Amino acid sequence: MNRDLVDRLRQFHELTAGEFRALLTMRDPLDVKYLMEQAREVAQKQFGTKIFLRGLVELSNVCRNDCLYCGIRQSNTHVSRYTLSREQVLQCCELGYQTGFRTFVLQGGEWGEQRSPWIADLISAIRLRWPDCAITLSLGEHPRETYALWREAGADRYLLRHETHNERLYSLLHPQGMTIGHRLQCLDWLKELGYQTGAGIMVGAPYQSLGSIVEDIQYLIDFKPHMIGIGPFIPQHDTPFARFPAGSADLTARLYAILRLALPQTLIPSTTAMATVAPDGRLRGILAGANVVMPNLSPEDNRKQYALYDNKAALGAESAQGIKQLADELATIGYAIDWSRGDSPNA
Repeated sequence: MNRDLVDRLRQFHELTAGEFRALLTMRDPLDVKYLMEQAREVAQKQFGTKIFLRGLVELSNVCRNDCLYCGIRQSNTHVSRYTLSREQVLQCCELGYQTGFRTFVLQGGEWGEQRSPWIADLISAIRLRWPDCAITLSLGEHPRETYALWREAGADRYLLRHETHNERLYSLLHPQGMTIGHRLQCLDWLKELGYQTGAGIMVGAPYQSLGSIVEDIQYLIDFKPHMIGIGPFIPQHDTPFARFPAGSADLTARLYAILRLALPQTLIPSTTAMATVAPDGRLRGILAGANVVMPNLSPEDNRKQYALYDNKAALGAESAQGIKQLADELATIGYAIDWSRGDSPNA
């Protein structure tokens, strides 16, 4: 029965809520293996055995928000705050470009709108210096006109995890004043403005249920993002959720596989959080249908300060300096690095 559901999902790209729940909870290891095999086959049909690289630059750990799960939340007074200078960011991109990266991801805490022109200038400088590269932003919620400004400056993509589509769960994860309605509105604006747009969730977030995960799957199928960023929840010791357990790498991999079958052309990173919760997490993600990895280009002195969660993997194969190690790891499962921009096929 479960294999029939996998086959139907691969063919028709949708199931009922109850059927998605069945795939998330199936216990037979052979059924799980079949799901992974089908997802991997679909990913290889779309992208071959090549894995796209994105060079991650963590601009700043300053944030105006107070999300309960996040280590750089505004009220965390134990964080040593930093913001990279324009020249530091360009140096990171230069390192990435010389290494072979052709996509840069500028990620950071959510700033006020007074910094929007600075970001626009930075985007323009990157676009001018490396015109053959893609620029991805992951900078949170902003007004439509700010997104438009950055798009006009040269940004190509935007990743904004919706975190959860369930209104009640969203309210439990975020401070008063943040709403799922506004988060979804931002995602709609980004698509309208022509960004290759990414959404996604944390797996195993506090108070999350299987029902809310199914709701997220259905939202992602309807929204059809160009990218889906999914990783297991990992607690950070200075947050209200410090004592909650980390999310499951197994369930995260299962979600990669389900979403690969539902949205064959979508770009799905095997995230740093996967590599943090399990030694083989990154490779497990790829074997479940993921096709992107995001090594860290940030200055080494700042990587520990960008502490979204505890024990974040940021060295070795998770860094620009560890590209050979990453290539060697990928080769053990029959994959290789794709050095192109790696645009979404449905862009």
